[in-house]
Amino acid sequence: MFIFGNLFTAAGYILDTILTIYMWMIIISALLSWVNPDPYNPIVRFLHSVTDPVLRPLRRKIGIAMGIDISPLIVILIIMFIKHFIVASLFDMGARMK
Repeated sequence: MFIFGNLFTAAGYILDTILTIYMWMIIISALLSWVNPDPYNPIVRFLHSVTDPVLRPLRRKIGIAMGIDISPLIVILIIMFIKHFIVASLFDMGARMK
């Protein structure tokens, strides 16, 4: 059973790393929106192509109130919930199977 324990632990680490990287991408994209960067910059285009598919539906439903876009904050809160619920559950399951 320790193999399944290691599998759940490894899956937890991978998911935690992916979610952390994506959360930082959203933070950087939100910060870049304050300075109005060059839209033809490859890094800016990459960040928008990665974060906009998640942020766009929230922007449609919530809208922008008083010029403030809170969709990145909501996505970051969802990522934190996933990290504290699903990733922590994977770690616990992995620890119990060892």
